Amino acid sequence: MLELDFFSLLLLGLASFRLTRLIVFDAITEKIRAFFLKEVVQENGQEEEEIYLVPRGSGVRKFIGELISCFWCTGIWTSGLLIVLYSLLPSVGIWVLAILSVAAIASLLEMLVQKLY
Repeated sequence: MLELDFFSLLLLGLASFRLTRLIVFDAITEKIRAFFLKEVVQENGQEEEEIYLVPRGSGVRKFIGELISCFWCTGIWTSGLLIVLYSLLPSVGIWVLAILSVAAIASLLEMLVQKLY
């Protein structure tokens, strides 16, 4: 059975946050997202354009498109993936969690700095 102390849970939480943002928002994964999602531009009636992400295709492609267009949905799957990795391959998992957690802290600090300055 997986036992998590507070530090491990914090590490997993930060890693899941960062991996989710990497998949759903970051420019580095834009080409991957483009295979599963298309952008639809609509005017909102106030002469402003709104961009919607619509899943492409059908079957698995559509499922993945629906998944990565939802931050919360992707977060559930990344959390599960990281917990399984940490449970089955702890010596590899801890490194993945550490890297993603440090990146998450840096990301949060950068957001804070941008808000303050």
